[in-house]
Amino acid sequence: MTLARREFIKLLSVAGAAGMLPASAFTAMRRPSDLYEVPRFGNVTLLHITDTHAQLNPIHFREPNVNLGVGPALGKAPHVVGEAFLRHFGIEPGGIEAHAFTCLGFEEAARQFGKVGGFAHLKTLVDRIRAERGDGNSLLLDGGDTWQGSGTAYWTRGKDMVGACNLLGVDVMTGHWEFTYRDEEIIENIGAFEGDFVAQNVAVRDEALFDYRFSEFAGFDEDAGLAFKPYTIKAVGGVKVAVIGQAFPYTPIANPRRFIPDWTFGIQDERMQEMVDKVRAEEKPDVLVVLSHNGMDVDLKLASRVTGIDVIFGGHTHDGIPAPGIVANAGGKTLVTNAGSNGKFLGVMDLDVRDGKVRDFRYRLLPVFSNLLAPDAEMAKYIEEVRAPYRDRLEEKLATTEDVLYRRGNFNGTFDQLICDALRKVKDARIGLSPGFRWGTSVLPGQIITMDHVMDQTCITYPETYRREMKGSELKAILEDVCDNLFNPDPYMQQGGDMVRVGGLDYVCDPTASIGKRIGDMALDDGTRIEADKSYTVAGWATVGSQAPGEPIWETVAEYLRDAKTVKIDKLNTPVLKKVSGNPGITNYSRLT
Repeated sequence: MTLARREFIKLLSVAGAAGMLPASAFTAMRRPSDLYEVPRFGNVTLLHITDTHAQLNPIHFREPNVNLGVGPALGKAPHVVGEAFLRHFGIEPGGIEAHAFTCLGFEEAARQFGKVGGFAHLKTLVDRIRAERGDGNSLLLDGGDTWQGSGTAYWTRGKDMVGACNLLGVDVMTGHWEFTYRDEEIIENIGAFEGDFVAQNVAVRDEALFDYRFSEFAGFDEDAGLAFKPYTIKAVGGVKVAVIGQAFPYTPIANPRRFIPDWTFGIQDERMQEMVDKVRAEEKPDVLVVLSHNGMDVDLKLASRVTGIDVIFGGHTHDGIPAPGIVANAGGKTLVTNAGSNGKFLGVMDLDVRDGKVRDFRYRLLPVFSNLLAPDAEMAKYIEEVRAPYRDRLEEKLATTEDVLYRRGNFNGTFDQLICDALRKVKDARIGLSPGFRWGTSVLPGQIITMDHVMDQTCITYPETYRREMKGSELKAILEDVCDNLFNPDPYMQQGGDMVRVGGLDYVCDPTASIGKRIGDMALDDGTRIEADKSYTVAGWATVGSQAPGEPIWETVAEYLRDAKTVKIDKLNTPVLKKVSGNPGITNYSRLT
């Protein structure tokens, strides 16, 4: 079912009359029709979602107050937050778009404007845009991190999201967390996906080629040694569009290699240039797109080195960027976008393509507010059915929060702190460690924390916990290593994720320093200095190497919450930061020196 513009505006009016949209919201935003008013331009429309992390229902999601850029990235998108972000992109403070793109006044604005995302609401918006552009004039691209991130995705091994993507009408996708299921499950899911799965940078190991287990898989190219189709060609509005896939290059480093033993990854920009040249020469596309899960900084560098790409639709870093970066290179220029996370945004790229070239473009990143978009009935029914077998477990009431619980940001979030506190309490440890994942929804003060919320924060295929002794020197090495992944001035050396979260441990961090010199003054909560040769009891989870021995992390957190009944974050173990005062990538952060 699709919606014409007139029908869509009528639905918005009905939604307002029915109380779906708080009346107070209208006073702080443009007319409801304006938010989703995207005038038709050109002859090709490319729609883009990424990093939805299996969020089928509407959620709250707080944008970061810390997204630091250092070195060449200082002050450049995506490393601007808060008021600096609004100034950079010319967004009026206090309105619905300011709430969508920044953390400013999050609690009040979240109550005012309501939840974001939800596949039933996203489908309504996708169908509306596609109907306005006309049949055959658009493509829907998915940048990956779609089949992981919720309890139902975990229990169905991603199949719930494959079905949702098919209903949504995704035409092409690439991946990252999709590769954290076992390889046979990945192949099965790709086979059930009705669009094209593309990844030019995933090869089969030479030693596995001789007797490759998935040699019958349709995407396998034995001659090239590639595990999946590297690209696909689509006809859009009478124009030939090539879409090359770029999966997350550091998957076997950031996630367990044991799940995908036969595949290699990597940025592979030389292969990308060869692929672009090959596609240009053999397919002669009018538009060449890269659908990427590199992360925005890596995409910006890739765009400067590889010529012949018109647009990079990026993901991984969860940056909701309202305007594309325009990168000059030896062959001309490349547009680079990133479309946020959690189903919160839909990117709309309209291209004017004439005489085999992109002549002009228009771009809008539309926030998906569930109060403004009536849910698509077919998708809503599917979501209800796919969650039904797990509803009782997901809706278990665990505790009530007195604080905003969130994750996204370079350093500790309050939900991360909750996880670390749970590990310390349940495992009887002095220090808690939790990975710097960027996915995970937000919970408002006064809300009940359910098992659904806990699964949104912890649901991975390697969730086992551990308790062990670590020397102070090991703790420093871990912090230094992850910090370099985050703040190395060369984007190609940034291997994903934010800073490891800590509980019961304070430290000082200088993001501008070199590796080995960023972390100092480590101390326990009681002020006791961490000594290099002394051992400390540490609890954590999500080991990438061998499987840890303990129960899944969601069981640890649930046990802690059932006992606590009320959550109040007494101390947030964020580091003292040096040499970042005035950096536009940080706001509302008190621990600066």
